[in-house]
Amino acid sequence: MLDVFDLLPLLLTGAVVTVQITVMGGALALVMAFAAGLGRLSRSAPIRWLSTVYVEFFRGTSALIQLFWLFYALPLLGVSLDPMVAAVIGLGLNIGSYGAEVVRGAVLAVPRGQYEAARALGFSRAQMLRRILVPQAIPAMVPPFGNLWIELLKATALVSLITLGDLTFQAQMLRTATLQTPLIFGTVLFIYFALAMVMVFIIRRIERRVGRGLDRGGMRT
Repeated sequence: MLDVFDLLPLLLTGAVVTVQITVMGGALALVMAFAAGLGRLSRSAPIRWLSTVYVEFFRGTSALIQLFWLFYALPLLGVSLDPMVAAVIGLGLNIGSYGAEVVRGAVLAVPRGQYEAARALGFSRAQMLRRILVPQAIPAMVPPFGNLWIELLKATALVSLITLGDLTFQAQMLRTATLQTPLIFGTVLFIYFALAMVMVFIIRRIERRVGRGLDRGGMRT
């Protein structure tokens, strides 16, 4: 009878794939969150419209169907994606749509006086965002971004359905071969939890770093 140490090598191989998707998908999600979040605050109607369509479409449709469309439907249109690429794009765009609302809400939450002060100093709108509003909004973004990053980690389990050998995929293969379901999925639960705790530690460090030098009102001291 197999024990947990016999299962670990294959499960850890899958965990590496899970971490890769989480990191790369998180990077794409962050880029899309800022692009779409600030896009929804733009004075340009086309930019606002495109940003809104992106956010509402990816929030309003299933992440699993988005992955299926990228991996199984696009080849019928002449575009084939590697499973890893499809996973990163699909999950990154999905989580990024939620992150866009975090960015928009945090920027809008900056005290109105900061807008007025920037205008009085003659800042353009781009300068106002880059130098005043976004830096002050970032501390408020970190906790919800951290939550979304952990949600991305958990969502990586979906990529097993597009033939990618992540942690969940490897667990399914082991379960089929050994029938030791409680042991296998108990170990998988622990690995996901351990990965999430590492991410929580990283997020807490970032929170302390970006919050350093802020007073209670969110202003730099």
